[in-house]
Amino acid sequence: MDHKSSVIEYYRSNFGKDALASVVVFLVALPLCMGISIASGVPPTAGLITGIIGGIVVGLLAGSPLQVSGPAAGLTVLVWQIVQQYGLPMLGLIVLLAGLMQLAAGLLKLGQWFRAVSPAVIHGMLAGIGVLIFSSQFHVMLDGKPIGAGVQNLLGIPGALTYTLSAGGAALEAFGIGILTIAVIALWTNFAPKKLKALPAPLVAIVTAVLTAALLHLKIKYIPDLLKNPDDINNILSVIQYPTLESLKHVTDSGVLVAAASVAFIASAETLLCASAVDQMHQGPRTKYDKELAAQGIGNALCGLLGVLPMTGVIVRSSANVDAGGQTRSSAILHGVWLLLFVAVLPFTLAYIPVASLAGLLVFTGYKLAYPKVVPKLLHFGKTEAAIYFSTIVVIVSTDLLKGVLFGLLLSLIKLLYVFSHLEIRWDEDFISNRLNLYLKGSATLIRLPLLAAELERIRPGSEVHIHFEDLDYIDHACLDLLTNWEKQHEATGGGLVIEWEELSLKYHQRRTGAQEAVA
Repeated sequence: MDHKSSVIEYYRSNFGKDALASVVVFLVALPLCMGISIASGVPPTAGLITGIIGGIVVGLLAGSPLQVSGPAAGLTVLVWQIVQQYGLPMLGLIVLLAGLMQLAAGLLKLGQWFRAVSPAVIHGMLAGIGVLIFSSQFHVMLDGKPIGAGVQNLLGIPGALTYTLSAGGAALEAFGIGILTIAVIALWTNFAPKKLKALPAPLVAIVTAVLTAALLHLKIKYIPDLLKNPDDINNILSVIQYPTLESLKHVTDSGVLVAAASVAFIASAETLLCASAVDQMHQGPRTKYDKELAAQGIGNALCGLLGVLPMTGVIVRSSANVDAGGQTRSSAILHGVWLLLFVAVLPFTLAYIPVASLAGLLVFTGYKLAYPKVVPKLLHFGKTEAAIYFSTIVVIVSTDLLKGVLFGLLLSLIKLLYVFSHLEIRWDEDFISNRLNLYLKGSATLIRLPLLAAELERIRPGSEVHIHFEDLDYIDHACLDLLTNWEKQHEATGGGLVIEWEELSLKYHQRRTGAQEAVA
């Protein structure tokens, strides 16, 4: 059997499993696509088109076969800021430019470089986004609108909640629907019967909210209320906005280019981080990072041409795909087909979905992103990693997403410079047993070689020297060469040198385990 025939047979033999997995992913993606659209400040149906492109187009081209792409919570804050600053018509141009940047980066084999971002910054970015999503969507869950930027939304929650509880009316009903949505997600996730676990918690929660609102005849906001023309709910394509000559005039504006670069960078980092996590969930083909980055670029370029939301690889949908038994890229592609069929055949059902229920879904998502569960894992790598994590969150919430990420990257660079230029040497000498313990902490590099050489010169001739690497982060060739030459000189005096390599190996394995747990 030739290679082409074996590939066809592989896909055919796994099609049943992929089809079942694709239905689960579709049911997870449907409410999230609309909820993320609302949080991004665009029409709810824009996310559905992004999901279709992410499934069918990127699914066909992806370098990570089991990763599922679509609108992501990680970009909501940035997209919302772009829409507020430049307006909805400019969003398409910015996303188009971002896609072209990603495509160029993939073709230039820069995929691995996008992974060279400190985990503390990535997790801090996601947690900061979680805080911003939670604070903005809490107001939407009250049938209101976000007050403003992150801190304003966060500080405004107590007042908005107090007013809603005292005033009652539609806002209180909307709040009740939002809380019901959150409660169903939490309860279904933890207590659903095993046979029903295949039904995604977000879908169950939204269906429950729809039925409750219909039975009680609640006079709250529904998806058509967010559209300029409520009748557009039956024509999803009405949300498409092609680039205009007016918008193309701004293609070289510095602000537009910075916004596009921000979307490209954050989308790429989040996608490739997600791809790394997905690789650890299954035993199938590993991710080809440059190919995945180029596929994301093509997908985002198409999204930009249509004026809809940008996309990334999404961990929620991807993990649902793996857990449901997805084996090949067919599951991601089919989930896009199901979204397309839904848009073509059942768009009228969107009119019954309360806005507060989608906001409740995102409030819960924001809470999960913001919860600092990763901090104990970061502490395995030192307190500075946790400090970078929290600093990134604070700057994101108090200013904006780009400044927060850049600040986190700056702190990571400062830490790196400090680590590679800092070396502490501690003595512990036992004259009775003629043994000297030398403890190295930090990095033994060419920069600190004079210090190490000076300490070695102080050692008493004829002593047995043990050098401990337990707290050492790095040692370069120059310092190893120094130790080798010094050992020969010291042995000539009747002494000896023992290097405790096992301590360094143990430290590596401990950190490797901690990193795997943090990714998981």
